[in-house]
Amino acid sequence: MKKGRVRYRLCAMALCGTLSWGGTMEAWAAYGMSKGPGSLVQDYIVTIEAGTHFVYTSTDSGETLKQASQGEVYEVLSDEGDGWVEVQVGDDVGYILAEEEGVSVEGFDEDSQEADAARESMEAQKQADASESRRQNLVDYALQFVGGRYVAGGSDPHTGADCSGFSSYVMLHGANVSIARSSRAQSQQGTDVSAEQMRPGDLVFYGNGSRINHVAMYIGNGQVVHASTEKTGIKTSPWNYRTPVKIKNMLGD
Repeated sequence: MKKGRVRYRLCAMALCGTLSWGGTMEAWAAYGMSKGPGSLVQDYIVTIEAGTHFVYTSTDSGETLKQASQGEVYEVLSDEGDGWVEVQVGDDVGYILAEEEGVSVEGFDEDSQEADAARESMEAQKQADASESRRQNLVDYALQFVGGRYVAGGSDPHTGADCSGFSSYVMLHGANVSIARSSRAQSQQGTDVSAEQMRPGDLVFYGNGSRINHVAMYIGNGQVVHASTEKTGIKTSPWNYRTPVKIKNMLGD
């Protein structure tokens, strides 16, 4: 973690201006905020203005919740002291070192247009984080079955499954989404997405020409997990190990 000599930037929209200070204590105090662990900081947001920055599970742990990218916006829940702020990340809580270069803290008048815009940005970010978390949970659920058996007609990867039995099982039990049993029928469900739009949890369909005969789940980093063959079982492969025919978003996000 890098503790820079970068200043908090708190934008006091009620005063129609942007002010900066050299130290975090002066910044919070200027708006009547009590500095220190656990102090509540209402109507403030953290914006990632440049680069990528880790969101941690706590202020004293190296464990990360996610990596925040430029343009992302988070609601500040409290000032934790020593440059740390507690933020809302989807349904979770995380911690950002707000003194890092490229990270800003902004305060808004509660009833201003800027506050409304900030709330819209935060809500969009919460939904994106919740979607990302749901998809990662689905992928993690599917990956636990790697090494399992391929069984023609099987529908439970605990005992053996074929490709569509595997995909229908993990979608239902990993994301509470019910889909058809056959790969061909599955390919008619959901929303078409391009390779550029594909996200972890999307289903990738393969076939001979346009005839669908296999399905796998994209898990990120150019890989899919699938019940492959009787010889190889449930495994991971490059997503384009065969030429994909369709890619489908079954999660509705």
